[in-house]
Amino acid sequence: MKKFTLAIAAFGLISLSSCKKEYTCECTFSGGGLSGSISETIKDTKKKAKDKCASGNYTETSGGVTTTTTCTLK
Repeated sequence: MKKFTLAIAAFGLISLSSCKKEYTCECTFSGGGLSGSISETIKDTKKKAKDKCASGNYTETSGGVTTTTTCTLK
């Protein structure tokens, strides 16, 4: 019975712990005659890293010039 209880406790700890890893968020931008890319390392769970990376996506138009930034998790 003790082994069973220990196994359940170990399983609970493993399932509750989050697996934080390093992910690379690569963003490319273009507009107004400029283009380029930049990357950032995010240390978090995959879902949170993906959400943080996606928060960099945007399109903006100002003065007839459209600037677009697209970020993807690598």
